[in-house]
Formats: sequence, structure tokens, C-alpha cells
Amino acid sequence: MPGSSAWASITLIVFSGYTTPKKPAPAETTPLTRHLLRGLYAITDESLMPENNFLDSAEQALLGGARLLQYRDKSHDQNKRLLQASALKQYCQRHGALLIINDDIDLALQVQADGIHLGEDDASIDLARRILGSNAIIGISCYNQLELALQAETAGADYVAFGAFFTSPTKPNARVATLELLQAAKQQLRIPVCAIGGITTNNAGMLVEHGADMTAVISDLFSSDDICTSASHIARLFS
Repeated sequence: MPGSSAWASITLIVFSGYTTPKKPAPAETTPLTRHLLRGLYAITDESLMPENNFLDSAEQALLGGARLLQYRDKSHDQNKRLLQASALKQYCQRHGALLIINDDIDLALQVQADGIHLGEDDASIDLARRILGSNAIIGISCYNQLELALQAETAGADYVAFGAFFTSPTKPNARVATLELLQAAKQQLRIPVCAIGGITTNNAGMLVEHGADMTAVISDLFSSDDICTSASHIARLFS
């Protein structure tokens, strides 16, 4: 957790954006950054990451080797979301990782995130692309449906995510994806494939062996007593 001086600098960055009606330009990522769409994909969870150690927990995941960090916060506290996402952008830059915002195109634009992740009830790929620009990374949840992934690829998605592969404490009623689906996706898609849902240090290797380019982890990572070590264990599977 940053000290008061660090929060002050973050606050200045955040609130300076409110002094002008102009929107910031789209994030300046390039196709070269897309080689980072491989490895541990850490997803934040406000229930596992209290505000007083939120940033420290996120940085421990980055120190352990997370290549992508998704900011996922379903609260309606817009000030908190803006502060946290802005800070995470700085942390990701420091550690050479990509910051992806869940579901909120405006927030992704405000903090100059590297991209956005969208679900079936969220905005369209076309809208996200028009707002965030041609270099933004757009990920799409495809659950257990290969056809959705094929459509997403055609529409311009940069990666797709399937799951849940295992029982997930975050989404206990999630649709179930299979290893056979993962293999079929790798055969038919040209874009990277992310596996999500109940992934732990014990079962992540199975998904990597079946072709997952990324493994998205929430609970097993951020409920760990040693986030950095847990992250490192999964990150090494991609080396």
C-alpha cells in the first residue's frame, strides 16, 4: 500500500483529468505488446483484496510474474475505482505487464489501460474498438461456446476466454468448459486463448498442456498467504 505521498501523486494524476472536457487519447499500445498475451493473468477481487492492502496484493502478483492484470470491481464507488485503476496502471508499467479493465470502457480510456475485457452482456467489440482505438487489447468471454469465440475473432477480438474449467468460488454457477473445447479452440483460432474458472497452482499445468495461452486466476492467487510465490508457481508453467 503506497504511503501518503504516493497516493498524493496518484490523486494528482487522476483528478487532473477533470479539469478539461477533452477525453484522453486512446492507449498507445502496439501490436508488439501482444506477445504479452501469454502467461499468468491475474484478476482482482475486492472481496479478497481489502482497500488497505489492495495495491500491495496486486503488486505481489506482478512481482510473481503475472503478465496481465485485470481490474475487476463491481462496486459503484467511481472515485475508488478511478484511483485504484490509475494506480494499477502505474504498477503494470513498472513491471512490464498489461492492465486490462473489466467491462468499463470509459474507465479504460480514463486511465489509459492497455485494454478491456467484455462479457456477453457488455458493450460490443466494435464500440470498444471505436472508443479505445486500434491498438487497444480487447478480450471476450466465450464461456463454453467455440462459435462465440470464432465470431469474436472475426469481429476483431485480440483474445478469447473460456471457462469455467473447474468449480469456481468466484462464480459457483458458471457454465462448464472442457479440455476438449480448449483443444478445439487452439486448432481453430489464430488469437490467444485464456482459460478461467477455479484455476489453482495444482491444476493450471493441465490447462497449459492442453494449449491455454493464459490462465486467469482470482481466488487461489489473492486468497494465498504468499501471493508472490503462488503467482510464480503458475507463471513458471509458461517458461
